[in-house]
Amino acid sequence: MKRYVVTGASLLGLVLGTTAVLWTLHAEKAGAHCQVPCGIYDDKARIAGLYEDTTTITKALKQISELAGKHDAQSLNQITRWITTKEAHASHIIEVISEYFLTQKVKPVAPGTDGYEAYLKKLADHHAVMVAAMKTKQKADPAVADALHHALDALAKHYQ
Repeated sequence: MKRYVVTGASLLGLVLGTTAVLWTLHAEKAGAHCQVPCGIYDDKARIAGLYEDTTTITKALKQISELAGKHDAQSLNQITRWITTKEAHASHIIEVISEYFLTQKVKPVAPGTDGYEAYLKKLADHHAVMVAAMKTKQKADPAVADALHHALDALAKHYQ
């Protein structure tokens, strides 16, 4: 019978190789646009995605309202899932506004120069969407989803 000796180097290679395979199998794909100045932007698609998120939030709020007060296991499971969905879509809106629009699309304008007032309006419209999205996380009132939709309407005008 042959004996095999496992050296430290062999064992280290096995561990590193296994780790690399596991990382490859469990790697997540990044879904955001890169933060390099490549110039490849699709603002209308981003706005459409924000409207889709808002529609999902509106539906989630409706479902939460319909399930409120029910105490059976299935209803509690569903209400939890709708709350989680609402939170995720509101967070996505905030992320897109901050990481795409505010960092890549809204260019600073110095006070007292041409375009400064338009810049302030643009900032305020972006901020209004972020605040409205935050409020949809805090409340279960359909009015907050309506406010988010109206804030998004104002923002969308900057990207037509």
